[in-house]
Amino acid sequence: MVKSFSWRIVALIIGGTFIYAGLIKAMDPVGFANDIDNYKILPWPLAVRLAFYLPWLEMLCGLALILRFFYRGGLFILTGLTFVFIAASVVAKVRGLDITCGCFGHASKNWSFSGHLALDIAILIALIALWISNRGFAMGKL
Repeated sequence: MVKSFSWRIVALIIGGTFIYAGLIKAMDPVGFANDIDNYKILPWPLAVRLAFYLPWLEMLCGLALILRFFYRGGLFILTGLTFVFIAASVVAKVRGLDITCGCFGHASKNWSFSGHLALDIAILIALIALWISNRGFAMGKL
């Protein structure tokens, strides 16, 4: 029981983190679109669309982790998004782009690249641990 309670706490923290991050970005979609555009990966029209929809997806998936409703689907999407965030950040750094991640809006503008990367990796590890702790994992059960 203690073990399942511990994983429940991890799911609440990660779900809450994504709800918080999504809420901040949803309140400033134009600023988030600029953050996405700074990565120089997507064309501006796609960055704008992504900036309007991605925060809501993050909040919905965070809520799925907290409420355990479509839990595996939310976990699957958040794991994929986090992996993409990490890959985009590393690619931007390798390309010499001086960017802020935009993960938590203006609240994280002063963080270093290594600070953002460490947080994203910690979140990815927690998401993977939630996958492992969720017995009976199968792609067909998403």
